[in-house]
Amino acid sequence: MLLLALDTSSPAGSLAILRDEKVIGVVSTWAEETYSARMFRHLEFLLSELSLEMKRFDLFAVDAGPGSFTGLRVGLTAAKGWAEVYQKPVAGVSGLEAIAAQAHSSAPLLIPILDARRGQIYFGFYRRGDNGLSLEGEECVMTPSEFLETLDMRTAESEFTIVTPEPEVISGKMSQIERGAAVVERVSSVLAPLIGQIGYRRAQGGQLSDALTLDANYIRRTDAELHWKVP
Repeated sequence: MLLLALDTSSPAGSLAILRDEKVIGVVSTWAEETYSARMFRHLEFLLSELSLEMKRFDLFAVDAGPGSFTGLRVGLTAAKGWAEVYQKPVAGVSGLEAIAAQAHSSAPLLIPILDARRGQIYFGFYRRGDNGLSLEGEECVMTPSEFLETLDMRTAESEFTIVTPEPEVISGKMSQIERGAAVVERVSSVLAPLIGQIGYRRAQGGQLSDALTLDANYIRRTDAELHWKVP
């Protein structure tokens, strides 16, 4: 299976091309310019390097959130457009799951974290199982202090590892965690390869979407919703 994976949710966006779970090409850059603005340049480069055409792909996988509202909308619109034009399925993958999937820790509970800006973080609780990672409850957005309160309640009897490409967003609060042995593992912010691998496994299990059913998981409401005033 040949698949194209896309992450436009952060400034360190990325594109990857995989054959089954093997990454055969990846491009990522960090710049002030939003990744969605340079995504198509990177796609053109990868297609040229690997002598591929868009019609060759069997599956499109995309970061469905959480992350930048604009970035997610652009990435999802691109993936849905490709799926519609080429009549191929699409897999929406959580960016937090892609972070957790990189962990080297053997802890049964992984807690991926992303900077949500505005003094908040995105996070989720992912449990290891025979079939890979499974989300316990829902992914959330909170302040670091609120996160610590939730952490104390949710992990009282479970060994866990915090997994993040941005340890600085939580490092100042680590001393407040009641169990001093809590581990923070830094992982890559280049998520497209992991999104592709998770998407491939979803395809093997028949857990795919189409252009109509794929949707974003913003978690936090948009500014328009927050400032909406009922006349």
